[in-house]
Amino acid sequence: MNKRKGRLANLYLFMVFVLLYLPIFYLIFYSFNAGGNMNGFTGFTLEYYQALAEDTRLLGIVVDTFLLAFLSALLATVIGTFGAMMIFYTRGRKNRNVLLSMNNILMVSPDVIIGASFLIFFTVLGISLNFLSVLLSHVAFSIPIVVLMVLPRLKEMNPSLIDAARDLGATNWQIIYKVIIPFVTPGIIAGYFMAFTYSLDDFAVTFFVTGNGFSTLAVEIYSRARQGISLEINALSTLLFLFSMILVIGYYFISQGNTSKKQKSLNKSRQEAIDTL
Repeated sequence: MNKRKGRLANLYLFMVFVLLYLPIFYLIFYSFNAGGNMNGFTGFTLEYYQALAEDTRLLGIVVDTFLLAFLSALLATVIGTFGAMMIFYTRGRKNRNVLLSMNNILMVSPDVIIGASFLIFFTVLGISLNFLSVLLSHVAFSIPIVVLMVLPRLKEMNPSLIDAARDLGATNWQIIYKVIIPFVTPGIIAGYFMAFTYSLDDFAVTFFVTGNGFSTLAVEIYSRARQGISLEINALSTLLFLFSMILVIGYYFISQGNTSKKQKSLNKSRQEAIDTL
């Protein structure tokens, strides 16, 4: 019975992955189609990748999109990390739950509502819709993601580490910089990567707050798709998918490296304690 359940679980998992990845591989496959459409594969070609390399406007938008994602993720990670610390160290369980609920509301709110709210907010303040308006919006909706990535690491930390640091005369800043930050680094890295990817593929919020002088990749692809699907977009999507895979692999190795260092440090501490005894 257990073997049968295991096979059914594996089959279900396999079908889920097929459902998720088949459209992506379909898109990648037709990025090499010489026929110019996705109705049938007529021959292999790299002309759409060449056209992509020659499309300076689209490449400029790609650079702007990655710059936006990098900056927004960086700012959101800094703010979100300290925000998670503030929530965690707030006195009173009720107060912490209120702050956490306010953070979670932003996570579950529809992107259309968030985008429209930012549009009204920037209009009232007289802020032009350009790179700055998009950056502020992306930072705002990325902060709750970082908070949720960092909070679990804070809950895993032993409070005696901070007490020991205080007994040794460490200031509050030294405790944050030398005790808390190193311990929650895996959560900070995860939060940064999540914020980066959310910013990279966001459409709804960006569509509301972008202006004539600035555009992101998601908005540009939407605009071009309304005029007809070009296999140049397939080529670009293929490259972005490969880039995403590299990010995932890089995050995996970084996480493994941190785990290995932590384990070595723990083993060293245990060995020192044994030697002392």
